[in-house]
Amino acid sequence: MIDIEERLSRELGVEKWQVQAAVALIDEGNTIPFIARYRKEKTGALNDEVLRNLYERLVYLRNLEEKKQQVIASIEEQGKLTDELKKQIMEAQTQVAVEDLYRPYRPKRRTRAMIAKEKGLDGLAALILLQNLKKPVEKEAEAYISEEKGVQNVQEALEGASDIIAEGIADNAAYRAWIRKCFMTEGQLVSEAKDEKVHSVYEMYYHFSESVAKMAGHRVLAVNRGEKEKVLNVSIEVPEEKIVGWLKRQMIHQHNPYTTPVIEAAAEDSYKRLIAPAVEREIRNHLTEMAEEGAMKVFGKNLEQLLMQPPIAGQTVLGWDPAFRTGCKLAVVDPTGKVLDTVVIYPTEPQKKIAQSKDILKKLIRKYGITLISLGNGTASRESEQVIVELLKEIPEHVAYVIVSEAGASVYSASKLATEEFPNFDVGQRSAASIARRLQDPLAELVKIDPKAIGVGQYQHDMNQKKLSEVLDGTVEDCVNRVGVDLNTASASLLEYVSGISKAIAKNIVTYREANGRFDNRKQLLKVPKLGPKAYEQCAGFMRINDGSQPLDRTGVHPESYDAVKQLLDKMQIPLEKLREGAVVIDVKNYQTLAEELSIGELTLRDIVKELQRPGRDPREDMPRPVLRTDVLEMKDLKEGMILKGTVRNVIDFGVFVDIGVHQDGLVHISQLTNKKFVRHPLEVVSVGDVVDVKVMSVDVSKKRIQLTMILE
Repeated sequence: MIDIEERLSRELGVEKWQVQAAVALIDEGNTIPFIARYRKEKTGALNDEVLRNLYERLVYLRNLEEKKQQVIASIEEQGKLTDELKKQIMEAQTQVAVEDLYRPYRPKRRTRAMIAKEKGLDGLAALILLQNLKKPVEKEAEAYISEEKGVQNVQEALEGASDIIAEGIADNAAYRAWIRKCFMTEGQLVSEAKDEKVHSVYEMYYHFSESVAKMAGHRVLAVNRGEKEKVLNVSIEVPEEKIVGWLKRQMIHQHNPYTTPVIEAAAEDSYKRLIAPAVEREIRNHLTEMAEEGAMKVFGKNLEQLLMQPPIAGQTVLGWDPAFRTGCKLAVVDPTGKVLDTVVIYPTEPQKKIAQSKDILKKLIRKYGITLISLGNGTASRESEQVIVELLKEIPEHVAYVIVSEAGASVYSASKLATEEFPNFDVGQRSAASIARRLQDPLAELVKIDPKAIGVGQYQHDMNQKKLSEVLDGTVEDCVNRVGVDLNTASASLLEYVSGISKAIAKNIVTYREANGRFDNRKQLLKVPKLGPKAYEQCAGFMRINDGSQPLDRTGVHPESYDAVKQLLDKMQIPLEKLREGAVVIDVKNYQTLAEELSIGELTLRDIVKELQRPGRDPREDMPRPVLRTDVLEMKDLKEGMILKGTVRNVIDFGVFVDIGVHQDGLVHISQLTNKKFVRHPLEVVSVGDVVDVKVMSVDVSKKRIQLTMILE
């Protein structure tokens, strides 16, 4: 049996005691954010990323052990379990290895070998495998002719025996493992066009071949999609003669003229008919899983950067959802996120009421003190931007605009959640409100949208949707808990991502707040229906209450540490109420000694001091801020060598897409990110939301392609 904790320690590169502590905390029902933030002493400060990897592998390895027990029980029930086989199963390191060992004993649908055995031909197969016949095998086969059993002649008897031998070869775990390794090390993934005359996005894969061992994840997913869309034929080519020759040598331990030809033919049949198709499927699945895993990590990282973009606080924002025929929907949103007004204007084709639209915009800006316009980047965005830039030159007020990704806005505006939030708005008004709010507080707004619809991934619709949802939900959960939520303003959609809070409890919190007014302190959470002591322990530290009765409730200090904080402040002669004024200066000479005096861990003390020195600090403040614009560029304005400032919109395996304000994101290929080091993945250099300087390399207006570089010297 595998020592799961020892293996996790080895795989993750952490101490075994850390793994044991983390596993114990997980098994007690603690969430990853809670363990990462408030149980650092126990785990040696394992962060949320390591803990999520640990949890994923823990589930896999526990399932592996469970599978072993099921397989052993099944083989034992058949009366075929030997000590050697049991040992092999117990020592297997992967699900694939267990499946290989179980293959000969797994109940199968009727196979050619089964039918041959029913005809009593297993005896003939055994004789052939002995390889010491003293007379032609045809003579031995005569004894197995039986009209009653359906064996009409020698030929049928030999074919049946060969089928039994072939299946035995295919079921041999050691043979399959060797062949699988050969596919991985010497295989070439090959794709060909089904019809070369058809133009498609997959043309680079019409005559494509790459080593299985070196196949990049994004190419695996691209080829898979081309195959799914019936544009490509895909296969893995391997040195077939080498594999079949090796199989024959494994089977023939002594050359016998009467049996060798039969065994050689059975080995070849076994490989071509049974082993090769199955192993090719396995390798394709393995490549896909690895590619998906890599793509999910990139998607998760991109999503994290997008969610952690700093909020633009204290501004009244005009959300602008552009369109042609149906008009541009506008929503004025105050600094708290409340929608003050909505209107539809028609500055674009076919109406093109530009003067009338500008008049409406000027009145809105004056009436509500609008300081920022959040423009969606969808259809008619280019035309809308022209109107905005002209308008900004005509008014005395200082107003800037930001182009915001609309990804997911239409999904949200048509959702049940949006209907509940804005029952009297149509989908366009809701979308405009969402576009404004995602600038004011990206995290609070984007959690309302299915992460897959936010548009920072690659091939997300081709992946295992359940696993992708788990990865992305985990990312959102980590971001929400890292920032913390205002208990008195957070929506149910935001609250449900807080550690320990389910969808039902999130709704109950909002219902309780609506019925009883603002929360005055964290303890009141215990009055919320279904929110018991365990949920309170998990969530309390991530809930923030500004201007409540307990000053510590606006910080990330957990209520379980309040007594220690009181002792700390008493020692420093700082009144607790001073926290309401902002940061307090705490000078700790020796953390270890002070932690012992306060009966808390040193890591916990360091976190407490950080919180007290910056109470209510938003970690997003350290992230790059969006680029505010007051003028417009078009693709035709771009010239080779021009240096611009842009925002990274998406990071994928082969490069990054950067918004430089021309409504067509430019591509910085991975080779153009830096000349200072070798880059394995673009995420080593940039992240979504980063503001970067880029130089224009080339512009193709007809194909709407912009090539950029970040190597400026």
